[in-house]
Amino acid sequence: MSVYRNAVWLVKGLQEYTKSGYEAAAKHFVPADLDVNLSGRSFMITGANSGIGKATAQEIANRGGIVHIVCRNKDRAEAAKDEIVERSKNQNVHVHVVDMSIARQVWEFAQSFSQTDAVHVLINNAGCMVNQRELTEEGLEKNFATNTLGTYILTTALIPALKKVQDPRVVTVSSGGMLTQKLNVDDLQCEKGTFEGTAVYAQNKRQQVILTERWASQHKEIHFSSMHPGWADTPGIVFSL
Repeated sequence: MSVYRNAVWLVKGLQEYTKSGYEAAAKHFVPADLDVNLSGRSFMITGANSGIGKATAQEIANRGGIVHIVCRNKDRAEAAKDEIVERSKNQNVHVHVVDMSIARQVWEFAQSFSQTDAVHVLINNAGCMVNQRELTEEGLEKNFATNTLGTYILTTALIPALKKVQDPRVVTVSSGGMLTQKLNVDDLQCEKGTFEGTAVYAQNKRQQVILTERWASQHKEIHFSSMHPGWADTPGIVFSL
């Protein structure tokens, strides 16, 4: 990371990603925008057993949406589902056990899901930040496999299904941390130089934004968005610190 990029990211972060940044932006929010009925609309959320993903699933369930939780840990996913159902009184919450770092598993899940269920909104939220270089069972660097490749495969595989419904959307939870990294397509597996978890994660998040831009230009029937949630108090943030 360059000193300049780090400085820009820190200044922007202090202004926009903290509680004070949220409070400043909230002055322009329209409360009625969240007063919606999501009955009949199907939402797939990866990494929804905790943190931002779980909070998102809860709010969607509260508004009557059909929620598909995609997680790698069945017990934690089922516990999250039970809590969401109890709070929302919405029984349309479903668990799918998928490891987003395993490419074949992601592809097979997406193909199977598309044959039996509809999806109106895909929320790519799952992610990881492994600080030591680690390979998946398929021989891929784990951060890239989870954050970039898993997101790419799931989204690409579901595009045909998304095009069949009204007002389809894909939202990818990226990170402002990408501002610390230039896109590097020559070392996707992080085999060169020093391996540094936060830098690898930032590179993956920039890759997600670029992918979102490409998808948006290629599939105009679908609304694509990428976003940074701010420095939210989640297990992922605590772990990274």
